[in-house]
Amino acid sequence: MNSNLSPVVSRFAPSPTGRMHLGNIFTALMSWLAARSSGGKWILRIEDLDPQRSRPQYARQIEDDLLWLGLDWDEGGVDGSGPHAPYCQSGRHHLYEAALEALTAAGFTYPCFCTKADINASQAPHASDGRVIYPGTCRPAPGKAITGSGRIPAVRLKVEGSVEFDDAVFGHRIVDLGAEWGDFVLRRADGAWAYQLAVVVDDAQMGLTHVVRGSDLLGSCAPQLYLCRLLGFPEPHYIHLPLICNSSGIRLSKRDQALGMEQLRQHFTPRQIIGLLARLGGLVADRTECAASELVELFDVNKIPRDYTIRLNML
Repeated sequence: MNSNLSPVVSRFAPSPTGRMHLGNIFTALMSWLAARSSGGKWILRIEDLDPQRSRPQYARQIEDDLLWLGLDWDEGGVDGSGPHAPYCQSGRHHLYEAALEALTAAGFTYPCFCTKADINASQAPHASDGRVIYPGTCRPAPGKAITGSGRIPAVRLKVEGSVEFDDAVFGHRIVDLGAEWGDFVLRRADGAWAYQLAVVVDDAQMGLTHVVRGSDLLGSCAPQLYLCRLLGFPEPHYIHLPLICNSSGIRLSKRDQALGMEQLRQHFTPRQIIGLLARLGGLVADRTECAASELVELFDVNKIPRDYTIRLNML
């Protein structure tokens, strides 16, 4: 970053639902460099809120792959070593509950009895990512009676107004939260915690100063900052990265086996992989091989391409 800046505390927060792919590694590398270049701290958090898809063996594989690539963490991981343990979200429900209780006590939440089918039938998707904006069916109002027909409700957050913020890569943003998000869920009817609440609580409790992640999550900044402000949490700085796409221009996913860590480790060295990602991130101009540690002095957020996606030319 810059030796004159305060130390950055950043994190890598993978979901243990499969093996990492090249896009995940790109995010890990850039967030690691943001911390290391400032003399800061890098945290590994395991986002295993989805019990149906999360597997401990995937989390262990993630750790092994990161260390193979030369990306070491200061806190966190599966064993949760560090002052903010546990670092697996499945062990942090009490923190989310406390935040929800605070929001409810302040009058910012309400029970919602609508099913997904109810909401989908209410209108056509019109958010930029295809989301259906909740129409406020269960939102309290004078003289309005809400009956749940015996259903267990979800918990929604009342939203008002716009949110402004600056992203280090994509610049100044203004988001009309009501128009683009509506009242969003904090806890589902089945008891599962919403990503938006969990990540805000975790980032604040772990002392994150910078959130480094893919541009697909740029839209999540507004609701997360809104929650930060309601809860009185410090607001992190944001660095959103271009998404790596395959040669056909399709965003990478864990289904892209050819660009997954299992295949990459069979055919390439860590120096080859890190070198490619350094070039994609604008840190080096030419195809080269290097270790992550050799990029610490080269990292500069201003070098990151101002593109939402980067099409990959193979190694």
